[in-house]
Amino acid sequence: AESGSNGKVTAARRSDRFLAGLRDAAGVTFASHVHPDPDSLASMMGLAHLIEVCLGKPTRLTRDGLISRAENRAMVELLDLDLVPIDKVEWTEGEALVMVDSQPNTGRHNLPENAPLYAVIDHHDTPGDLEGVPFVDVRRSLGATASLAASYLMEQNIAVPPDLATGLFYGIETELSGYPREASPLDDSALLYLYPLADKDLLARIRNARLPQSHFECILQAMQNSFIYDRLIISWANELPQPELAAEVADFLIRFEEIDWAVCAGVFEDKLILSARAAVADAKAGELLRQVVGKLGRAGGHDRRAGGTILLPSTAPSAVEQMQSELRRRLLRALRIDECRGQRLVARREILQNLQS
Repeated sequence: AESGSNGKVTAARRSDRFLAGLRDAAGVTFASHVHPDPDSLASMMGLAHLIEVCLGKPTRLTRDGLISRAENRAMVELLDLDLVPIDKVEWTEGEALVMVDSQPNTGRHNLPENAPLYAVIDHHDTPGDLEGVPFVDVRRSLGATASLAASYLMEQNIAVPPDLATGLFYGIETELSGYPREASPLDDSALLYLYPLADKDLLARIRNARLPQSHFECILQAMQNSFIYDRLIISWANELPQPELAAEVADFLIRFEEIDWAVCAGVFEDKLILSARAAVADAKAGELLRQVVGKLGRAGGHDRRAGGTILLPSTAPSAVEQMQSELRRRLLRALRIDECRGQRLVARREILQNLQS
């Protein structure tokens, strides 16, 4: 807190405190979670611009793992983002690390233990190890971390160029597009501020990125392997051409009018990639999926959206099926659904008829 001119104690602006702690830094590197999404990319962009304008410090954006979803790749390419693989970063004396859209020791990143972590800026429910971090701004009530980055720019009255406004707007939009909508007044004010500044043509090109054939093959296979258990649908996508496709399948299935929960699980390399969506309020999806996964792997997320990974002991079909069976059993138990045989979303006879036609 600070004492204002009227003698009353007022809270210091968070952007002021964030910048004050970086005044002596030689440079600032930004990192996020594995397979960074538009929210994390936009958050890094916004905070890097803040530091460059206010402090004149060099900044560096990183990526942890692949960026393979078509829209995410389009965002990186069209906004010309220079992302250094996190395992290629060479840390220098006096450098500071800022983690966005994630928290330390959650299993969702590959940062070295000796990384010079200065700040954690996030909106996830998934708890991380924040002890000893000099600056922490974690607001679980927000829909997007990019809204925080935008609020810092607004607090400092910094001009936002069109490319940055486009990235921030898209990052926030992707986080708030689900239903029921998870958003706060700060998210809405950020969207209203950024939209007039954004490049609408770039925004449309990112939203409507072209898709490879493997995308449609995976969607078809996932639909044919989707099973309904009361108000839950589980889709076994088997081999995923890229890990983000599990989330795309779950986003698609949650619109099915007869269910409240959608879960997609697919194999990518040596991991089972999980994505869950809920269509009910106060679902605590991140907490539920973390409970389901337990010691098998890592999971977390938000009230209605969650994701996780399970390291597979083997990718042999029998080992994958055994893990699928265990995951299905745990999901039914967590959602208090009686053990039952799943009903196919697409009847087997229709699948066979389509193959024969």
